[in-house]
Amino acid sequence: MHADQVDITADVVTALVGAQFPHWRADPVRPVVSYGTVNTLFRLGDEIALRFPLRPSLDAALRDELVAEQDHARRIATHVPVAVPEPIAVGEPGPGYAGPWTAYRWIPGEPADRRTISGPRVFAADLAAFVAAVHDMETGGRTWDGRGRGGPLHTRDAYVRWALGESTHLTDTARLARTWAECRDAAPHDGPDVWLHGDLMPGNLLVRDGRLAAVIDLGAVGVGDPAVDLMPAWNLLPVDARDTYRRALGVDDATWQRGRGWALVQAIGALAYYVGTNPVMADTARRTLDALLE
Repeated sequence: MHADQVDITADVVTALVGAQFPHWRADPVRPVVSYGTVNTLFRLGDEIALRFPLRPSLDAALRDELVAEQDHARRIATHVPVAVPEPIAVGEPGPGYAGPWTAYRWIPGEPADRRTISGPRVFAADLAAFVAAVHDMETGGRTWDGRGRGGPLHTRDAYVRWALGESTHLTDTARLARTWAECRDAAPHDGPDVWLHGDLMPGNLLVRDGRLAAVIDLGAVGVGDPAVDLMPAWNLLPVDARDTYRRALGVDDATWQRGRGWALVQAIGALAYYVGTNPVMADTARRTLDALLE
């Protein structure tokens, strides 16, 4: 998917685990099929998930990001009504892989889609309960730090215009440009910044027995505009469940428009980037953009 990504094999993972965590040496390592864009996943025995960044680095900043993600997981777990990843360990660079990596408790479930969700309105209400719980967490006065999602939408204008230009052969970019202008120019967020999951894509929502069971991948967690976490209204939920999600979160018109804008930012960038390398992500982007134009 990325020109600079590193491919890692189960044999390399087995050797890293054996050298750094000898008490796990007897547990088999097997790759996990995933359409994520940041990590390669492996399962260690029945209880552990291993996450290896596709773009490893020896820079201390990457390790700091992985440790921060585990800290966020511990903080969020005590506040939300469904499971989030439970950190177990941080692995270090070794032969065959030049970067840190992480271990979490395995969470059973299937990625959310309209096939695995048994009742979209119930699912929307469950997801809204998770989002509301995250947004209610104490921030200690933190505000958006200038990185990632959560700041003013207008800061993404140049990126969206570039991505629209790259996608003229893939979607109705003229209509999307008008939609983007409406969202970008909505009234800005004027309340306190809140904790955000920041990346509520279908693949990060796990389903068991048709219900939301877990929310995973906390790498984008931060503080900012709550509109960011409205993205599932367009990247996953049908129209009737979209309304359930909005009502459950008590979203006003301006916040809803900004949420549309964040869904567009994510989808228009993903469409052109992944159309030839990650069909699942590209299809999600297409569905999101179609929903935004409904």
